Parts: sequence; structure tokens; C-alpha cells
Amino acid sequence: MNSAGSMAALGLSGTEERLYRHFLRNPGTSAEDLHLLLHTPRGEVRGALERLTGLGLLRRGRSTSGHDTLTAADPEAAVGLLTDRRLNELHHELRQVTRPQHLVAELRADMGAHTPAGGGVERMTNLTQIRDRIDDLAFFARHEVLSVEPHTALTPENIAHARPLDSRCLRRGVRIRSVVPKEALDDPATAAYLRELGAQGARIRLCADLAERVLVYDRHTALVPADPADTSRGALLAREPGLVASILALFEKIWDRATDLAALTGDSAPDAGALTPVELEVLKSMCRVAKDEIGARELGVSLRTYRRHVADVLRTLNAGNRAHAALLARERGWI
Repeated sequence: MNSAGSMAALGLSGTEERLYRHFLRNPGTSAEDLHLLLHTPRGEVRGALERLTGLGLLRRGRSTSGHDTLTAADPEAAVGLLTDRRLNELHHELRQVTRPQHLVAELRADMGAHTPAGGGVERMTNLTQIRDRIDDLAFFARHEVLSVEPHTALTPENIAHARPLDSRCLRRGVRIRSVVPKEALDDPATAAYLRELGAQGARIRLCADLAERVLVYDRHTALVPADPADTSRGALLAREPGLVASILALFEKIWDRATDLAALTGDSAPDAGALTPVELEVLKSMCRVAKDEIGARELGVSLRTYRRHVADVLRTLNAGNRAHAALLARERGWI
């Protein structure tokens, strides 16, 4: 992060500043699983949230659905509180500190850039800003993440960074479809990670001569390079419905000409014949009823037998949980 925009001089740790900026970009959201987004130990995040709340930089609230939420204080007020606090702490040594208006402007830019009026297109040129925005979008995705990635190899750092967010999306039932170059299978670490994602429920396809780079979140926000020939020139974040629809059409065209990962690696996905008739009925029941007791009663079996069949279905589908199994079954047309 640029030192001119750092809040360390005002007494915040790096984790505390990242959390404050996160809630500027995402006001009124939950703190759940933020340690995954920040790649920071849960205890450190919890302590930072408590300190920010005590300082008045974060305010607690409640969403319409009843969940606890946090909202960042106005940047000018936050900077003022911190400046006054440091002046009181350091007395004469901090008499040289004045209210850093450049920081207020930068924080206001963070707050305003997140929600351009009426949709529109936002241009980002700072690599750190782009990476933070991608992490935010993945973290808050609710239904679907689509991607076309032209990279043929992922570094261990790339994989370690992406794994917790990808896994969190899949655990929560977010559908992931991704297209990567066929050459990605030549890199052992990348191929292993693609298989790992596929085993968790992501749909991975491979395509030759892949040059496009596309990310689409929940079909309403898309991110593409500002200059496809030179990614160092930044990225465009689009929320304009017409532009997003065109980017979605491009993704679907690439998806249609790509080949499933399993077909290239020889991995075989189970078909409906892999389930017994009873297991298939249990699968349908899992997707229809909320409690095992109801499912067991509908099928006329004991609760213990029903749960044994549920475990067998999850194992056959290689699903991490029931929501994941339902998603896989729907994608394969079993239910």
C-alpha cells in the first residue's frame, strides 16, 4: 500500500486499516469469514474489529434479515478521531502532525468508487486495488462466478491466495464455471488445483488458443482488462447491464467451444446409474425437505437408514455437503 495513504502514522495496524477500508467499500455488511478474505488469523481479525469499534471507526448495526453488520465511520471523522487521539498520546512530539487531507480524499475515493451511480464503468489502474476488488467480489458472490483465465500456470502463492475464497464460495453453494488454457494441464501444481476445484463442485473447461480474460460475478458485475494486449494498463469494472450482457455472451461462446476437464484428464464423473433407486429417491428428498426425520418418514425408512443413504450419496457424488450434492445433481440433470 502506498505509504502516503497509510493510516499507520495515526496508530492503526495494517490489519486494522485493511478492515476499515473493507467496510468503506462494503458498508453495512457482516464480519463473518473476513479472516479468509484478508488471509489473516481469525483471532487477529477479531481483535482488530474490537479495537476499531472501540475507537469509533466502525459502528455496529443490524440488517433487515437480523444479521449483525458493521459500517465504517465517515473518513473525515475517522481521521479526525485518530489524529486527536495520537496528539493526546504523544503530546509535544506529535504537535507537528496535522490533519492529513490527502488521506481523507483517498478514503472518500475508496468509498465512492465502490458504487458508481447508475451502474456504469469504473477504471482501475492500481494493481493492489484491482486484487482487493477481485477478492471483495468473490467474497460477496451469492449465486455464480464465471471466469476465463489465460494463464497456463499458477504459482504456489496464487493457489494459496485463491483456495480459501474458492472453497468458501463452493461450500456456500455458489456456482463456479471457469475456462483455462489446455496448456494449464502441463503444469502439475495447476492441474492438481483444477482437479481439486472440480472435486468440490466447480465446473472446469479447457480451451486452446485462449487469449481473453473475463470475470463475471452474479451476472451483474464484470471485470475485463482495460487493454487486452497490456494488462499492466489496468482493468475495467462494469455494472452497466448492456455491457455485462455482452461480456456474458462472450463467456458463453468461449464455454461452448471448450472441453470439460474430465474428458481431457480421463477422470470420470458419476452418472445417475451410480446411485441405486433408493439412493436416487434419497437425493431427491434431500433437495426437497429440510429435516432428515421428514425425509425418512416420507420414504418409509428409519432415520438411521436414511442418514446412511445420505452419506452414500455424498460419497458417490464426491460432495462436501448436502447443498453441494444438490448443486452437482442439478447440473447433471439427475433432479
